[in-house]
Amino acid sequence: MIAFVSGGARSGKSAVAEQLARASRSPAPGGLVYLATARVSDDEMASRIARHRRERGEGWTTLEAPLDLAAALARVPVGSSVLLDCLTLWASQVMFEAGLEEAAGRRRLHQLIDTARRRDITLVVVSNDLNEDVAPRDALVWRYLAFLQRLHRDLACRADRVIEVVAGQSIDWKAPACDRQPDDSKGESS
Repeated sequence: MIAFVSGGARSGKSAVAEQLARASRSPAPGGLVYLATARVSDDEMASRIARHRRERGEGWTTLEAPLDLAAALARVPVGSSVLLDCLTLWASQVMFEAGLEEAAGRRRLHQLIDTARRRDITLVVVSNDLNEDVAPRDALVWRYLAFLQRLHRDLACRADRVIEVVAGQSIDWKAPACDRQPDDSKGESS
């Protein structure tokens, strides 16, 4: 299963994503993996990372992968559950640090999804909704937001679940197929 969990800053999306990852966790050791895109850049970031680790609790293996997500996923045991946090930061590092073009960044995301499916890995991807604000005037920021939104659309299209979190409440925009009821009104008549 591939799940995309988005929401605004401090909306509770990480807690929802952690719960989803835990619910599909493999009983094998190392079956619950936190794939971190953040780097410790200052004291505030170190404090946030420490707080997130405490809140997640025990049972998680952490892999740090600021850029090469597919390579990190290749190290994860088959059948594991992986929480990638977060696509927003990864996109900025792809664009500004690695200097990759949008097409290359999108290919990397597709490769990540393909790798997860091929290896029967549950992948829960967290990202921030940044498009809900006033449009930026800075061309570089606008280019970044456009790139991030294209990644969001790509991920939403290929994901099995798409969940938005608002004030700690999750809205399932794309539920698993097994949860969908057939539309009897369009079928054969009795």
